[in-house]
Amino acid sequence: MIYKTLRTVFLFGLFAICVSCGILPYSFTGISIDSNTKTFQVNYFQNNAALIEPGIERDFTLALQDLILNQTNLDLVKSNGDIVYEGEIVEYRISPTTATANNTAAQNRLTITVNVRFINTNDEEVDFEKRFSFFYDYSGSEQLIGSQKTTAITEIYERLTQDIINASLANW
Repeated sequence: MIYKTLRTVFLFGLFAICVSCGILPYSFTGISIDSNTKTFQVNYFQNNAALIEPGIERDFTLALQDLILNQTNLDLVKSNGDIVYEGEIVEYRISPTTATANNTAAQNRLTITVNVRFINTNDEEVDFEKRFSFFYDYSGSEQLIGSQKTTAITEIYERLTQDIINASLANW
């Protein structure tokens, strides 16, 4: 019994060392990056939505940069990146999702949609242009202002950026 436990601990430790030293090309995030890919760039995402919310394009661009920096070993560059993210925010919409008996909104939904072009200069076969969308529901009796708006946009951006990373860098 002790032998099995020691063997399991030893094998797990060996696996952890191999992964952390880069011997095994696996990460627990599922991200798989070619060894020739060293840099990335995130071009400024313009806000082309019909309803303009100031500052969301800057916040989205920074959120995507931060997530890539946190989940990869790639270096951020301003130009000539091995992989490039570019696009635009195409939708910022608030709409009612459910109604009350008095024909007022019981619940509202903020939806943000981003069109992304992903370019991998080392492997053009994985390039894509795709829309990513996510939403945040909140009570119809509340206004989407202040900290509630910040929370909504942060949650949407967390999901959008992770979906973009999964689509572009993870082999799922």
